[in-house]
Amino acid sequence: MKAKILVVDDAAEIRELLVFVLEGANYQVAVAEDGAALKKAFAGPQPDIVVLDLNLPDSSGLDLLPQIKKEWPETQVIILTGNATYDAAVEATKRGAFHFLNKPFDRDTLLVTAQRALEHKELNEEAGALRKALSAMSGGGAPIFQSPAMKTVVRTVERVATADVSVLITGESGTGKEIISDLIHYMSSRAKGPLIKINCAALPRELIESELFGSVKGAFTGANSDRDGLFRLAENGTLLLDELSEMPVDTQSKLLRVLQDQEVRPVGGKISYKTNCRIIAATNRKVEDALKDGKLREDLYYRISAISVHLPPLRERVEDIMPLANAFLKRFAAQANRNISGFTPAAVERLRAFDWPGNVRQLQNEIQRAVLLCEGSIVDAPDLSITTAKSSLSVTAGMVGPTDTTVISDTGFTLLEGVERNAIVQMLKETGGNKLETAKRLGIGRQTLYNKIKAYGIDI
Repeated sequence: MKAKILVVDDAAEIRELLVFVLEGANYQVAVAEDGAALKKAFAGPQPDIVVLDLNLPDSSGLDLLPQIKKEWPETQVIILTGNATYDAAVEATKRGAFHFLNKPFDRDTLLVTAQRALEHKELNEEAGALRKALSAMSGGGAPIFQSPAMKTVVRTVERVATADVSVLITGESGTGKEIISDLIHYMSSRAKGPLIKINCAALPRELIESELFGSVKGAFTGANSDRDGLFRLAENGTLLLDELSEMPVDTQSKLLRVLQDQEVRPVGGKISYKTNCRIIAATNRKVEDALKDGKLREDLYYRISAISVHLPPLRERVEDIMPLANAFLKRFAAQANRNISGFTPAAVERLRAFDWPGNVRQLQNEIQRAVLLCEGSIVDAPDLSITTAKSSLSVTAGMVGPTDTTVISDTGFTLLEGVERNAIVQMLKETGGNKLETAKRLGIGRQTLYNKIKAYGIDI
């Protein structure tokens, strides 16, 4: 949808020029010629931005600013004036203006300011939504998390978000580590800065250093220009290093040096630059196993885990299943424009009895599927793809593996390997052979899925 901008200026030629420039940049523009027309607009839809002349024939822009912020709290106001003074700019900022532009305005400056105002508005909205979510998690409204374990996590997040220290988030795949990283960022003093994310398992070894630290032209084959790394892009913000234990060990040593010196040198470069971003790391491996297996450097671990937050698997916090399921149901029913109000007792029993190897991500996918397939106004047990029996897939550090050694003689698989194979085959059928989606629903990595498809001789 096009962003909406309301232009308030008494000069017709200025209004026409603003409309021409802003509509040319794909904004939806409305106009008001004075303060009275602006006040009438309060009864209509809220614009994303108001471009407000400071000197109107019937009122002052400074006096109108508080009224705009009262009627349209999320709207960003850009003040436009032909006789700007420093004192006026300061006062406008105090009263809620986003920025101050002089007449005659520069077209590019106007468009850049409008874009930044929109980004600021979106950031505020996202931060507000996350704070609202955290309030719900804590017990304000309908709590999303009711288990003692997750209430402890929430209290920890509330305390550490404002402390400018690195955080390590651990937990199985699908437990919500990325959501927690979002909360920490948007509740921190760096919320106005960027939140940059990288999945360390998703990049080839030869590219991850260039992605993190940047590179100079000619540093390696294909480096046709200088490239800013993620540390530079995350300046004054937060950098999430997801799946940290999958990062090559030699790259981990270079990362440690960056964290110690607060300096980054691009690949192939001779000059280092200072960096200022908060590091949040996440891993689905058990830390003790990652350290023992040499997947995670011990010195990096101690450096990056000033604060550790562990997210327990969903099967260990059954109290959270239905609050989460209801929250997902409300969201997906609204998205699908379906009037679905809840779950039958049989559906609730089935949801609570399942042990969710894919954790919260799998629960979310299950509810979304149920919303699409449900024919009535309430989700019943047959609308769910899960069975009443406990899942036979055990998840450790994102890996699905057998926990039983009973062998099925005619297949050569253990009992649970056979169950696991059937689960993968069934999920591949449900996703139309989409291996990425299948891996997500099972709560395992894509490469892990490929390995199991090969090991089990699954014909796709």
